Amino acid sequence: MNDLNLTTLDGGLATVSAPVLDAFAASLRGQLLNAGDAGYDEARSVWNAMIDRRPGLIVRCAGAADVIAAVNFARENHLLTAVRGGGHNIAGSAVCDGGLMIDLSTMESVRVDRVARRVWVEPGATLADLDKETQAFGMAVPTGINSTTGVAGLTLGGGFGWTTRKLGLTIDNLLSADVVTADGELVRASTAEHPDLFWALRGGGGNFGVVTAFEFKLHKLGPQVFAGLVVHPFDDAKDVLKAYRAALEDAPDELTCWAVMRQAPPLPFLPAQWHWKEVLVLAMCWSGDMAAGEKATAALRAIGKPIVDVVGPNPFTGWQTAFDPLLQPGARNYWKSHDFIELADKTIDILDGAIRTLPGPECEIFVGHVGGAAERVATDATAFPQRSSHFVMNVHARWREASMDDACIGWARGIYDATRPLAVGTAYINFMPADEADRVEAAYGGNYARLMEVKRKYDPDNLFRMNQNLRTKSKRKAA
Repeated sequence: MNDLNLTTLDGGLATVSAPVLDAFAASLRGQLLNAGDAGYDEARSVWNAMIDRRPGLIVRCAGAADVIAAVNFARENHLLTAVRGGGHNIAGSAVCDGGLMIDLSTMESVRVDRVARRVWVEPGATLADLDKETQAFGMAVPTGINSTTGVAGLTLGGGFGWTTRKLGLTIDNLLSADVVTADGELVRASTAEHPDLFWALRGGGGNFGVVTAFEFKLHKLGPQVFAGLVVHPFDDAKDVLKAYRAALEDAPDELTCWAVMRQAPPLPFLPAQWHWKEVLVLAMCWSGDMAAGEKATAALRAIGKPIVDVVGPNPFTGWQTAFDPLLQPGARNYWKSHDFIELADKTIDILDGAIRTLPGPECEIFVGHVGGAAERVATDATAFPQRSSHFVMNVHARWREASMDDACIGWARGIYDATRPLAVGTAYINFMPADEADRVEAAYGGNYARLMEVKRKYDPDNLFRMNQNLRTKSKRKAA
């Protein structure tokens, strides 16, 4: 390898000599890549096609020893550092320009202990990897709704999906984590070991180190759930959303229903005349006793006059991939989100108007139904603070051509601004785009001060800053 000029934490350049780079590469089980190497472009590519950054070096880690070596190399050379798990983050924080990218994507093992009901997961594993292994034993960890999402990023931000109301957030099921901290030390974080770090990891994002293994508790679930879609004409959206809201007031924890508003893709079960027409979809999942599913979903399925109802028994692994075709990599994406205690009439009016002005056929808004078991955890028990929210809105602008950037981003921001007075002020950090750095403190609410204490203890120089960052007063200027 030749000498390289790499971007530093203060935005300058550091020249790293060829002998130092060669020694670093020789210390790894994995690969060290630069721009001239095969595999470089694949490694730097992430889910959101708006992100096109070129790291100076990429370490494709094969295990914890490689991660330790990479963190030490980054710290000793004061390098701007990004950490990639699944590469699904909307802000593109997995990739930096000119610095060091620590790529964990090949560390993807999942090991199940069905007797102890525990599962150990490496940080490169996706939700699909986790579900495949756990469902072999009729067990599950509550995660998200897109199977290509990385377990690591989802977990560190909180993690919610179809089974959250019954089983809690992903972080509520985290038992321990192995973490390489900024000083290159590998520590175990749990309620018994480094409990302050364990608290912060559960919702605080990648601010504190690089997790090399997660240990989760498992729950009996599957292999089938009672789930599916009910599709309504969008002209009925206001009435359907109000009835949806009422039907969920006393919903048991086993029942989750999300509302998705968009143009209908050409789904095989949908009449052709509805393809690419605006629709409202109620996506529901009953994760309780299968025999009770029909009755439990009856009130939601009785709303309005749907175009089609395809709710019924489904393999859990299949339901977890139901939205994957709409979320494939390669598109440009921008998100804006809010947490709501209730779905107010004014919010419904704003959403109705927004869908009638969609800037493109892949843009959508979804309203996630949460609460339940996740709500019964104290606000300060984990870094994740928004326990009282019953609904999470995500405005998902998605498009293909750069010429549409302004229209699609402007649409999302407009909805965000219009609904801001109705929201509670917190935010799910995994839904926050790169331009929301000024929102981080509000996102964590009363937990922010404690998070800053943990950040100063474990990463005082803010080495891990490519995230929704907790900015410390470093000895070096923050980027």
